[in-house]
Amino acid sequence: MEHLKRRQDFVAAARAPSAATPGLVLQALNRQDSALPRLGFTCSKKIGNAVTRNRAKRRLREVFRHQQQLVPADYDLLMVARHSLNGLDYSAIEKKFIDA
Repeated sequence: MEHLKRRQDFVAAARAPSAATPGLVLQALNRQDSALPRLGFTCSKKIGNAVTRNRAKRRLREVFRHQQQLVPADYDLLMVARHSLNGLDYSAIEKKFIDA
C-alpha cells in the first residue's frame, strides 16, 4: 500500500467523484496506469483533538488494509473522516467503506 504524499495528489483526488456515508467520505481518482492503489487520509480539527484524529486515521487505515482487494490497482483513494466516525465500531466502519 502506498500513500498520497504530495499536495497536488490530494487535490486531484479531492476533485474526483465521491461517495459520502455517515462517518466517512470516500473520493476515488482513476490514474489510468497500472501502479498499486494509493491512499490518503484527511481529518480536520472538527473531528476533535490530535488523539481523536489519529485514532480515526488508524481505524480507516486498518479498514483499507483488510478490504484492499476491492480497490482497483490504478486508483487513488482519499478517505475523509467525519465526526461521527469515532462513535462507530469497526464492523460498521468496514461496512460503510464497502458501501462507498
